[in-house]
Amino acid sequence: MAKRDYYEVLGVDKNASDQEVKKAFRRIAMKFHPDRNSDDKNSDQKFKEAQEAYEVLGDEEKKSAYDRFGHAGVDQNGGGHGAAGFSDVFGDVFGDIFGGGGGGRGRGGPARGSDLRYDLQLDLEDAVKGKTIQIDVPTMTHCDPCGGSGARKGTSPITCDTCGGAGQVRMSQGFFSVQQACPKCRGRGKMISDPCGSCHGQGVKEERKTLSVKIPAGVDTGDRIRLAGKGEAGPQGGPEGDLYVEMHVREHSIFVRDGSHLHCEVPISFAQAALGGDLEVPTLSGKVKLKIPAETQSSKLFRLRGKGVAPVRGGAQGDLLCRVVVETPVNLSAEQCELLKTFDDSLAGNSKHSPRSTSWFDGVKSFFDNLTR
Repeated sequence: MAKRDYYEVLGVDKNASDQEVKKAFRRIAMKFHPDRNSDDKNSDQKFKEAQEAYEVLGDEEKKSAYDRFGHAGVDQNGGGHGAAGFSDVFGDVFGDIFGGGGGGRGRGGPARGSDLRYDLQLDLEDAVKGKTIQIDVPTMTHCDPCGGSGARKGTSPITCDTCGGAGQVRMSQGFFSVQQACPKCRGRGKMISDPCGSCHGQGVKEERKTLSVKIPAGVDTGDRIRLAGKGEAGPQGGPEGDLYVEMHVREHSIFVRDGSHLHCEVPISFAQAALGGDLEVPTLSGKVKLKIPAETQSSKLFRLRGKGVAPVRGGAQGDLLCRVVVETPVNLSAEQCELLKTFDDSLAGNSKHSPRSTSWFDGVKSFFDNLTR
């Protein structure tokens, strides 16, 4: 008997997404599952037909072969995978409803301990140059008296008689069969009949660790350092998790960091801006001289190459960008005010001394003239 087109079986078109294919199979599987249709002899065949269609259309490789060659491209020993295949498909499609499927702890032994995160506050200088820092971390460590097993010294945990040490049991929910953590041993696979008096059967106890963390030069906020095996100890002798040290660089009183570059503002007087001169400006490696040319305007940007940050992941060292800000004098005496007034009067009527101001006022005048036309 010729097989029906798989797209027709599931009621989807060739452009259907994986989610649409899965949704269509779920709907048909629930409708024609043999356990729900014991009186309908055709339901079993329709269910198997839908299962076979999903096994192909739900797999990218098989779907590609089917689209190119039809049934001949995917048929192996008559097509389908029988009961074992149904188990895989069933878990894939319905696992998100019941949390079933083959996941979970498995039979690999005790669970791994939790990973930890430590937020480390750093000064900009330490982040740029690097430093070794001692940190104090509260964590869970293996209990010494029982060696982390949770059982009193001289005894051992016993295999759970409910799950046989697997840590999981198969439960039935209607016509579905799903796996879940064993309720008796809570997924551990082992039971402790005589708990350790120090850790009360947990195998771990709370402790504070002092760790030495080497901060590489060039780190920035958001960078993380992984310390393998420095996280929490796993229960019942399980391996330790990892510790992630996350960097948080404090604001600096002078510099602002932008990747590998540093920015700072340098206040200069009116006279320095007009006449020019040399200034001493700070960098993270000491003072350097900055030459201010005559007639420098406020917000002029000067670049000091190689005075920024060497990136932690390699690359050229950044620059220090100094923005000069002309500072208006305050708290002037009467004599100083008179001197400034005399100086200002000497500039009146001569546009060559203030080209930007003259150009701006000319633009304003032109703007209003156009409005009145």
